[in-house]
Amino acid sequence: MSGLWNNMKTTILMGSLMGLCLGIGYLIGGSGGLFYAFIFGGVMNLVAFFFSDKIALATMRAQEIGPDDDPALWQTVEELSQRAGLPMPRVYISPAAAPNAFATGRGPRHSAVCVTAGLRQMLNENELRGVLAHELSHVKNRDILISTIAAIMAGAISSLTYIAMWGHDDRRSNPLIALLLMILAPIAAALIQLAISRSREYEADRSGAELAGDPEGLARSLQKLEMANQRIPLAVPDSQSSLFIVQPLTGSGLSKLFSTHPPTEERIARLRAMERRGY
Repeated sequence: MSGLWNNMKTTILMGSLMGLCLGIGYLIGGSGGLFYAFIFGGVMNLVAFFFSDKIALATMRAQEIGPDDDPALWQTVEELSQRAGLPMPRVYISPAAAPNAFATGRGPRHSAVCVTAGLRQMLNENELRGVLAHELSHVKNRDILISTIAAIMAGAISSLTYIAMWGHDDRRSNPLIALLLMILAPIAAALIQLAISRSREYEADRSGAELAGDPEGLARSLQKLEMANQRIPLAVPDSQSSLFIVQPLTGSGLSKLFSTHPPTEERIARLRAMERRGY
């Protein structure tokens, strides 16, 4: 039931993002602006759909591995994929020292799971299993595509508001309205994107713990990763931070106020409550 509600909430939030984009386009240029905003949003979504996985893996300098390169990692991904009813994803390792992991790809048949070298060294078998189950749950639920589109749409809204401020026609547009749009619309878009990402993280924790058969293992891994990522920076764009299992420390200052992840302590508390209930 909670999974159904999370999916409904995500659909509503995604619709709100697209509606905000279209609304800004209409305010900028009437029906013509509405048309161009629709085209702009559609193009950005297509780019996200086809290229988000390649961009994320390239950013992390990730290298694809086979079953002989890291047998334990490969076999765990293979077993969990079979349990989840998923095709075997491509498996990658990033040389990053910051312990973290992410899944990417536009769907279950075009997916990849990546762990960092730091994570591989830090977690034991049960903890690694919990992390991989969480990421495969993202794949099964198509959360990677949802989060990427949300990030792209939020960026598109910011671009449109910039056009409203600096590219408006003085004969038709009100500069005060353009200024308010430039300030308020990106904030609204960021808050919607944040809500989408947090909702999907909670759901991936829940379904991942069930898939691994060990909520406590995932809870312990989150605890370790959160502590380590407080100390070790991971240089990734803000638009990609929602992909990772814990919020990367990017050193971006004020942007940390708009976290794409729920509080880790709350995620751990929910997982341990699952353990007490017997899932």
